Amino acid sequence: MIRAALADAGLSAGEVDAVEAHGTGTSLGDPIEAQALLATYGQEREADRPLWLGSVKSNIGHSQAASGMAGIMKMVQALRHGEMPATLHADEPSPHVEWPSGAVELLTEARPWTVEDDRPRRAGVSSFGVSGTNAHVIVEQAEESEGAGPADVEACAPVSGVGVGVVVPWVVSGRSAGALAGQAERLVSRVAGAGWSPVDVGWSLVASRSSFEHRAVVVGSETDELATKLGELGPTAAAGDPGRTVFVFPGQGSQWVGMAVELLDSSPVFAERLAECGAALEPFTDWSLSGVLRGVEGAPGLDRVDVVQPVLWAVMVSLAEVWRAHGVEPSAVVGHSQGEIAAACVAGALTLEDGARVVALRSKAIRALSGHGGMVSVAVPSSEVAELIEPWDGRVSVAAVNGPSSVVVSGDADALDELMDGCRERGVRARRIEVDYASHSAHVESIREELLEVLASVVPRASEVPFFSTVTGEWLDTAEMDAGYWFRNLRQTVRLEPAVRELLALDHRVFVEVSPHPVLTMPLQETVEAAGVEAVVTGTLRRDDGGLSRLYTSLGELFVHGVDVDWSPAFAAHRPQLVDLPTYAFQHRRYWLESHKPAAGPAASETRRRRILGDHRARGRGRPRRDARAVRRRCAA
Repeated sequence: MIRAALADAGLSAGEVDAVEAHGTGTSLGDPIEAQALLATYGQEREADRPLWLGSVKSNIGHSQAASGMAGIMKMVQALRHGEMPATLHADEPSPHVEWPSGAVELLTEARPWTVEDDRPRRAGVSSFGVSGTNAHVIVEQAEESEGAGPADVEACAPVSGVGVGVVVPWVVSGRSAGALAGQAERLVSRVAGAGWSPVDVGWSLVASRSSFEHRAVVVGSETDELATKLGELGPTAAAGDPGRTVFVFPGQGSQWVGMAVELLDSSPVFAERLAECGAALEPFTDWSLSGVLRGVEGAPGLDRVDVVQPVLWAVMVSLAEVWRAHGVEPSAVVGHSQGEIAAACVAGALTLEDGARVVALRSKAIRALSGHGGMVSVAVPSSEVAELIEPWDGRVSVAAVNGPSSVVVSGDADALDELMDGCRERGVRARRIEVDYASHSAHVESIREELLEVLASVVPRASEVPFFSTVTGEWLDTAEMDAGYWFRNLRQTVRLEPAVRELLALDHRVFVEVSPHPVLTMPLQETVEAAGVEAVVTGTLRRDDGGLSRLYTSLGELFVHGVDVDWSPAFAAHRPQLVDLPTYAFQHRRYWLESHKPAAGPAASETRRRRILGDHRARGRGRPRRDARAVRRRCAA
């Protein structure tokens, strides 16, 4: 095993200075291990350069399954400090080992770790399992970097001001609520007045710490701000199995002036994908995507349907790319109305070019419907909607069933006015949606032929991510998403609630609304509660809060519920350094039995002996000698 480890490392035995032995501490185990070291490391060495041998078990005893890691930790620290630590209680080498057979000596006292020829210091670490599983690892001194060494806390602190103003997450976790609180408290104490960059602290929390069940994420740009937020952590719950993740793409309504501009300037992933979407839209539009988002002079506004729908499509597709860059991959996608176009692109059912074609040309066709209809959101159960709209005999249709008490209807403008009056009289909450056309109603029939013609060249394909259709109400073979499908998507009722219920039944319990502002999270949450299932529902950005701070907060919401998140992109552009964070806040418990009763004295013991002897004689159990032996056994017990 030792020779194999040396061969894997490309080293000779003479290039290793010390070995951290497993060290069973027995007259059988120690000679076996020592003879192996003598036969390998102890041969062909210079007499003044023996292999130095020790074991951390002399300090801490046998740590069972962690003993090998304890040895690794000891030797890493020894490499850092340039000193071979002494092995305790090893003044007399075992007489059962043939020490003269090789150049191996015990570390009975600490020694400076010096090497020749400017080569790095190296050590071997052995760990043997009770099952016979053996391991031997060779560790080597790290190259000196231009930055600070991790052993020097003060040296780890970067120049004051570096990273200040950059929004970053601080990720803290523990095996229990108490451990999480302890971790936060230790970190706050360590960073107070240390002058550390928030970027370096955040990176160190991500790169050098494990993730446990109890989790917290705070977001900010100043060390003091982040420390304050950590100090204000409330109660936490353990993260369990979150289930499968669904990306949900809404229809129109999540737009706002200035949306995504912050992210466009701060997220390279978002900016790159948005530029690709802009290039895909160019053949079908006479305006610039970035110009509309930034509100440049002469750019059209979001009040035009043929502008807002393509812009929302581009933003949603780009936001999905950001989620994926942070390690959050969907197990399924769902789209609401035009949101299905973005969902199809993210799932791989449509190329970016075909997605741009569908959203741009279809929204142009919708302009012909403007001024003739509208849409209204009503807070009634879907089972009651048919009765609610019955008086208008087809002039009002059910456009979308979003949740248990969230339904949208569409139809003739005057009929909707009458419906609004009727809702007020009946005490039904109703809200007019700011559009002047009636999607998902009979009005769409007038543009059927145009849509089939302009979208005839769309070539759908089988998706890489499963696609649940809110048009058909089932999993969809996306190779069928031709021009006819995109007409039905605009004409038929959107069945979001039934789709979510079906996904919940299939263990999809994480729903991420991928949009610049959450418009479906409320009906999604209502559907989850009505189904009696534990699930996580979150958005991405929010109105007037469209930057990294909001994005990291949304990522944090998933992370604290157990979803794996890759936080490294948050630090990639800032050249972070590792700093020496405080160690884990172990929650100590006392297991010693404590008795407040006085110990039994000689008189009590004699009384008990006589009682036991009397019991035996009363039962007539055999001869007196046997009784005496039984008494001794029971008294000893």
